[in-house]
Amino acid sequence: MAIVGRSDLRDLFDDSPTPHIAHPPQTHHRDFYVATDGSYASDGSGLGALIETRDGERVARLSVPDEAPDNNVAEYRALHLGLDILAARTPPTASVGVLVDHNDLAANVNTAALASRTRDYRPIGEFSVPDAARHHWRGIRARVVGFSELRAAQVDSSHNPAHVLANQPDQYAHVNDEPARCVLPGSDDSDPQIPPPSRADRHASD
Repeated sequence: MAIVGRSDLRDLFDDSPTPHIAHPPQTHHRDFYVATDGSYASDGSGLGALIETRDGERVARLSVPDEAPDNNVAEYRALHLGLDILAARTPPTASVGVLVDHNDLAANVNTAALASRTRDYRPIGEFSVPDAARHHWRGIRARVVGFSELRAAQVDSSHNPAHVLANQPDQYAHVNDEPARCVLPGSDDSDPQIPPPSRADRHASD
């Protein structure tokens, strides 16, 4: 259930697994969330992206036709597009939550995020990237390094809000005409830290 004053993407990110990275509650407080999806069909492909701040302000929506050779490549192209748009409208100090419905892509992104914390940027394992997506993967890795912190969560395709944007670009082309926005998130509206009863019931003199 969405919480008033919080991003729908944030709630979805909170409830989704993040491959290769532990997901304790305190890591959920991202500054921005981006959901992307890529579609492929014999008569045309599409890319979709939705970006929100943690308090639910929309930063951008994109729904564009594409010519990806298959669905796997489309997923990489969509995330590359979404992260490029996000990077152009947010400070490099931002922490980012990514939502994709492609498990291998989410795992690769998180492996790259872990590698960005090491001195030589060497990943803990080999990346599994389609040959036709390697250019876009290099762009994605550059964006991962460029943000203060980034991690990816894997969601079911039916719950990905970017899914319809990717699959019906002819019907959602109007979202590309929305004015460019650069919205900084407000103060964190997370639940207050409540001391346990053993402490809450004590008087100052105890």
